[in-house]
Amino acid sequence: MKLPLHVPHLMIVLSDINIEVLSGTQEATDIGRQLVQGCREVGFAYFRNTGIHQAEVESVFEWSKKLFSLPIETKMLALHPKESWKHQGYTNVCCPRLQRLHYNWLPEQVLPGFRDAASAFFDTCHRFKLQKLLPALRNIHREGENRMRLLHYPSVPAESKMNRINAHMDFGTCAMLFQDDVGGLEVEILNGSGNFVPAPPIPGTVVFNIGDLLMRWSNGTLKSTLHRIRAPPNDET
Repeated sequence: MKLPLHVPHLMIVLSDINIEVLSGTQEATDIGRQLVQGCREVGFAYFRNTGIHQAEVESVFEWSKKLFSLPIETKMLALHPKESWKHQGYTNVCCPRLQRLHYNWLPEQVLPGFRDAASAFFDTCHRFKLQKLLPALRNIHREGENRMRLLHYPSVPAESKMNRINAHMDFGTCAMLFQDDVGGLEVEILNGSGNFVPAPPIPGTVVFNIGDLLMRWSNGTLKSTLHRIRAPPNDET
């Protein structure tokens, strides 16, 4: 097992470790200890070799591009319900900073194959989380209290200093984030410090973070950390 790589001042990278096939081994125990250490200190970590194939990730990114390039009138066919607590459907929240889609489907003829591809990817990630990442929480999550979001950040002027999403903490147990090569994720390195550092895209990795609920269940041992999305500094549009 190789030692974890490090993103300066920020978080651990579980490098060249096939988490999927190590269940029950000493190596899996060592991985768990590394993960707990990272989540106690920062609440964020990178995973590599999870068994979630990069080709599938890239395919979903391609589907996402097709989705968000549709005319607004078409995307509104899967409109988010008016009730804010219903996490499904298309929304143009924080326009022009963010567009997103939860699973409330467009008619199949509008984007054939999208629903099957998105559902398959959700199942892959959900299976990894329950079987390999959080087996102790399997019974809590078995009723499907999970969701997948596809996010699109429209271009902004290069001189803009706006946040694409303001600093916040996630309120669930945990999140898994797949980044493209654009970047913009920043994480606060000390609670309340206001000092945010980039969490850059690393090809072939998944970013994992602790949410408020898991922090509460762990009596504050695992950290739910403020993070935000900024327009990348090399964004020229």
